[in-house]
Amino acid sequence: MLVRASSFTVELGEGGYLIGFTDDYEYPKEMPFGWRCGPATDAGAVVLTTTDTGPLHLTVQVHNAPPAPETGGEWEPAEEISLQAGLPALYVATLEQGDILDAWPDDEPPLEFPFSSDGSDWVRMRLYCHADDPEPGIGDHGERHLVQLWPAPHTPPVHPDITEADRQARADYAADMAMPVEDYSIAYTDTYHGEQDGH
Repeated sequence: MLVRASSFTVELGEGGYLIGFTDDYEYPKEMPFGWRCGPATDAGAVVLTTTDTGPLHLTVQVHNAPPAPETGGEWEPAEEISLQAGLPALYVATLEQGDILDAWPDDEPPLEFPFSSDGSDWVRMRLYCHADDPEPGIGDHGERHLVQLWPAPHTPPVHPDITEADRQARADYAADMAMPVEDYSIAYTDTYHGEQDGH
């Protein structure tokens, strides 16, 4: 049964968004290319979007039991992962170029999760996605996501198969994230010796 829900528009950055029960944000060490979502940490997921820098309509539902599957052809196949509920409230943040910004609207009440009486601290997250324009790009793609959450033990994720290109993109991203930050500063020699007299 649906317990509570929130629906709002998120202005995306270039890298999708983070969602979960943690406000300890950092760039994921792995990116789930080929999937729509994957674990950023035990308590949070990274969600990849079609839209690159544009609006996303996000609806989040909290249920007290697994909801019935959404029917109809408007949604892509659902994906599911388990999240550890480290904090009672759900957090959403956008992955910007070089920054991570809190994206939960100030005028939207926090969405708190009712913890189960059996002491379970795991939550199941099901993600549905739709974009009117499925080609990735900048601007409004008519993209909307439905996130459904309910208390459930940790179970294996549900994702589509990935391609070899996806595996390579994941490996490239992981290698980039593992590379130490280098000092890119450049020293310039001053070759300007003052104004010359005009003739």
